[in-house]
Amino acid sequence: MTNDQGLTKIIDVANLSKTYAVATKQAGLKGTLNHFFRRQYRQIHAVKDVSFQIQKGEVVGFLGPNGAGKTTTLKMLTGLVHPSGGKVRIAGYVPFRRQGAFLEKMSLVMGQKQQLLWDLPAVDSLRINAAIYKIRDRVFEQRLGELTEMLHLEDKLTQPVRKLSLGERMKAELLAALLHQPEVLFLDEPTLGLDVNAQAAVREFLREYNQRYQATILLTSHYMADITALCDRVMLIYQGSLIYDGRLDRLFERFAPYREVKVELEHSLPEQKLKEFGEIEAITGQEVRFLVKREHLTQQVAHILAQLDVIDLSVSDPPIEEVIGRVFSTGVAS
Repeated sequence: MTNDQGLTKIIDVANLSKTYAVATKQAGLKGTLNHFFRRQYRQIHAVKDVSFQIQKGEVVGFLGPNGAGKTTTLKMLTGLVHPSGGKVRIAGYVPFRRQGAFLEKMSLVMGQKQQLLWDLPAVDSLRINAAIYKIRDRVFEQRLGELTEMLHLEDKLTQPVRKLSLGERMKAELLAALLHQPEVLFLDEPTLGLDVNAQAAVREFLREYNQRYQATILLTSHYMADITALCDRVMLIYQGSLIYDGRLDRLFERFAPYREVKVELEHSLPEQKLKEFGEIEAITGQEVRFLVKREHLTQQVAHILAQLDVIDLSVSDPPIEEVIGRVFSTGVAS
């Protein structure tokens, strides 16, 4: 399956929608009786006419605030939820048919869920996965060795899962999801709750895995560092609709032209004195938060460090939700 430019389309989504019927109930006894005998429903449009294509080997960020429709979309793409309308093909297969050949092509990792058995060593769960996917012993040992080395899990897989740290468990979950070498990997908040070092390790592994095996990755995350480290392209979903599909750098240049510079000073200074270092977002005691245009960032940070007595300084992007809100308010479509 190729497009007009000859690139392989491994994910092809057209007008995908999902609507849920939710029962409504009025307060009081009368409302309870009506709910029991004459139940009424309202329609919740979780996903509305979403269309996009992803080429083989792409790593794409899928962003949106809570309740925007990200997880519902992922569940439809993986066949866990039947769509109300539209068409979707993953590696040539219709997901909700749940064919064995399709399940071998993809994998879903959710940061809040686990597939490894809690009281058993991770390697025992991995052997069960190998049996389910009919992976031969020789191939299993080879893949296990490769992934263990890439994830730095030596000497960890023989320990009960409950004794692993959160970061080690997440790595082991990724290993389990990738043991059958899927072509498409869906990741829903894979670094949720991990510390900074564990997040960085997971990102580095995903980058290396994508480069080594040309796996296609669709990633949702509320951690902007996950997206900026791995994705050149992002899709934004808001209230069930896809409102942006394009390059990450273009999105932030257009809708988040400022970065936040947070500075902790040795001594508090008057606001008038601080204004020369950038637009002040907030002052709390000795902590000052500046908004600095991206093109002036290096110059302004150097000016701050040269002229002020700085204890600590950090630079960050605005929250994803803020950027998405700006995109939505301007009416930009994909």
